[in-house]
Amino acid sequence: MKKISISDEYIKLDQFLKLADCVSTGGMAKALLQEEAVAVNNEPEQRRGRKLYPGDIVEVRDCGTFQVASK
Repeated sequence: MKKISISDEYIKLDQFLKLADCVSTGGMAKALLQEEAVAVNNEPEQRRGRKLYPGDIVEVRDCGTFQVASK
């Protein structure tokens, strides 16, 4: 599991997917979420605007598992 550090209180899921290098654009993030290829804390997630906080676990099919960490 890779840790991805954020400097703010939270990060939106679509921005996190770009930060983790799973997608390169917001449109790709939207498509990935529509395919139900993302889970947050073991729950399927389709909302691009889902707020992620330090400690959250994000699983992305064909990309890996990540933990949100604070700086």
